[in-house]
Amino acid sequence: MSPQAKAESLGIAFAPTTPGYLNLCIRVGSTLLSSGHVSTQKGKLGAGLTTEQGYQAARDCASKILNSVWNAHGTLDGLRIVKVLGCVNSHPDFIEQHLVINGASDLFHEVFGKEGDGFHARSALGFASLPTGVAVEVETIFEIKP
Repeated sequence: MSPQAKAESLGIAFAPTTPGYLNLCIRVGSTLLSSGHVSTQKGKLGAGLTTEQGYQAARDCASKILNSVWNAHGTLDGLRIVKVLGCVNSHPDFIEQHLVINGASDLFHEVFGKEGDGFHARSALGFASLPTGVAVEVETIFEIKP
């Protein structure tokens, strides 16, 4: 199954977006760079939100990124995910940022395959706060395959 078909089978919605203040996904040569996409979930991990809630918030970010990539490229087919940066709104004692950002990585693995085009580099970092109090923000780099 192609990445586009797989994403659709997972219920990911693809819809045209209207350009806003920032470009949600920009093409530079054979690279697609996404802006940070924030979760709908707000709050702080380790102080009100559980790791599982953070995992779902990261998955939400990844789904939004896929829509932005689709808007920039017209399809998810022919892409390889190269890098994921995950930012987690964390209480100072919270140490499971990597488990939270697994929510994004796992969705990318489901869509692009865990090996091959979905096997990516990643950073998962904790922050004292994120814009508007969101729980998670994720950004990505994709390669447009030759």
